[in-house]
Amino acid sequence: MQRRQFLSLSAGSVLFAACRPDNVGAQTTMPSAHEPVDLTGIPLWEGSGDTPAVGTTFELADAEWRARLTPEQYRVLRQEGTEYAFSGPLHDFHGVGTFRCAGCGAPVFSSEHKFDSGTGWPSYWQPIEEGRIEERDDSSHGMTRTEVHCARCGGHMGHVFPDGPRPTGLRYCINSVSLVFEPAT
Repeated sequence: MQRRQFLSLSAGSVLFAACRPDNVGAQTTMPSAHEPVDLTGIPLWEGSGDTPAVGTTFELADAEWRARLTPEQYRVLRQEGTEYAFSGPLHDFHGVGTFRCAGCGAPVFSSEHKFDSGTGWPSYWQPIEEGRIEERDDSSHGMTRTEVHCARCGGHMGHVFPDGPRPTGLRYCINSVSLVFEPAT
């Protein structure tokens, strides 16, 4: 497992610097956090009807990713962008089920591990299963952080920080657009 490196700043500084949008000027209006969103009808792609084995990969050409994803999903998952805090439909979502990668449908987080961090992004204290996410060093924006990527398709999901609840003490700060929710049956 990779060594985690975290930025040593005050909690407020970490939230602002570590989870801020990467290209603020790219959007002319901030998405509304209050628009109703139906999460039950979001399509899941190949491999999502059952659980793909840990270690299986899913690769597409750039043009195929652009055709498959919304512009915002593409910006976050393929270009390592960040959505605005409190703008995604999953930050204050409390359904019971599985959160899957919006790029390939692989299960990455469970509602059992979700908690309200107050940061404006969905937060989890652990992935659904070992091997479902990959962690990479991120030294962009003048700081060192740990990025979280889908282990199956490599899609960027967010970052992990050492200020989460027990038992892990970790906070996986994840972009809503990088996830789709599958309710428990």
